[in-house]
Amino acid sequence: MKRITNYLKMRVLGALEYAAGNSMEARYQAVSQMIFQDEEGTPRQFTWRTIQTWWYYYRRYGITAAPERSDKGTTRKVVPEQLATAIEVVLPSFHGQPRNITVVYRECIRRGLLQRERVAPNTFRRIVKKFDLLTPLCEHSPKARLAFAKAHANDLWQADTLHGPYLDTGLRSRPIKTYLICFIDDASRVVPHGTFYDADDTPNLIDCFQTALDKRGVPKAVYVDNGSNYASKEFATICTRLGTVLIHTPVRDGAAKGKIERFFRTVRDEFLTRDLSHIHTLRDLNAAFIEWLETIYHDRIHTTLGMKPIDRFGLDLDRVRRLSGSPYCAELFMLEDTRKVRIDNTFSFNSRRYEAPRDMRGKTITIRYQRHTGFPPAVYQDGDRLGDATLLDPVANDRRPNIEF
Repeated sequence: MKRITNYLKMRVLGALEYAAGNSMEARYQAVSQMIFQDEEGTPRQFTWRTIQTWWYYYRRYGITAAPERSDKGTTRKVVPEQLATAIEVVLPSFHGQPRNITVVYRECIRRGLLQRERVAPNTFRRIVKKFDLLTPLCEHSPKARLAFAKAHANDLWQADTLHGPYLDTGLRSRPIKTYLICFIDDASRVVPHGTFYDADDTPNLIDCFQTALDKRGVPKAVYVDNGSNYASKEFATICTRLGTVLIHTPVRDGAAKGKIERFFRTVRDEFLTRDLSHIHTLRDLNAAFIEWLETIYHDRIHTTLGMKPIDRFGLDLDRVRRLSGSPYCAELFMLEDTRKVRIDNTFSFNSRRYEAPRDMRGKTITIRYQRHTGFPPAVYQDGDRLGDATLLDPVANDRRPNIEF
């Protein structure tokens, strides 16, 4: 079938302006009866539904076709790391039997490792084949690796999550599972920050990252895996604002983050083997972890470095870039969205109307806001802060003198 060019589409849409009818539906019908000739002189006729679709996209996006999805080629509900983890759990139960993808998928669903509504069978099959997830790691060709280390502190941080102990808080019917989100500096092996949380999600990752930045400065790059929180747009946006390069490891290549994996082994062997039965809250668990981190791990000779991690970090203090003391520094870690400002200089956010701090009528602005709070958002445009939005007060505006924007 011959491709319909944008030139021909625009001729059809142009005919709508002069078509007979008192409504758009009538004009669609009228234009659908017309004959148009393409660039080669071939007569063409289009249904009213096709013409309506072109007009919808042109009016909304300025083009005559649906815009390309920003997530094209990616999975929206599941990441390969999640599938790889689930597969590694169920594979031992097959005892060397032929590994059929459908059978493995059903076993993952049966055990509750995956949910049918989040990953369909075809999606599972496509990702497994693309990343070769059913081939055991020992059967892959060994990847050549070189021992490396960054030259200076804060050149690179590695980050990952460790499954922690269960805590019996007495407030729930069953113990809560904990997760240790942690960052480690590649050059000095100093841990900028690590915290146990009751969920491995994006808000907790950002909370840990923000504390690490306050304590040890801003890294030039962060090396993470492809977990949903580390691959989130929110975390990537924060790194961009900081000027930090966000790097993701290849799928199923945990050895690429060797330093954070080695630190987690130390945590398992030294900290988690302690008697933690007297700890019943996350606050107490984190207090014990920080005490061990600062008084034992940071304060002893590291075998590879030949010196204490904290002393190695101290050699590069003059190179450390700190967060600015700006009162708006906290907005680096806020959520971000865009809004179109109305003709009365207001915009909607969380079902409430706000006034822009400057005359932004008809323009698109970027707002930054805190999660789960009712504070007014901050308004930005092209990276410049314009000010805080104010909640619309129509009664107060009725008594204000005439103001020219």
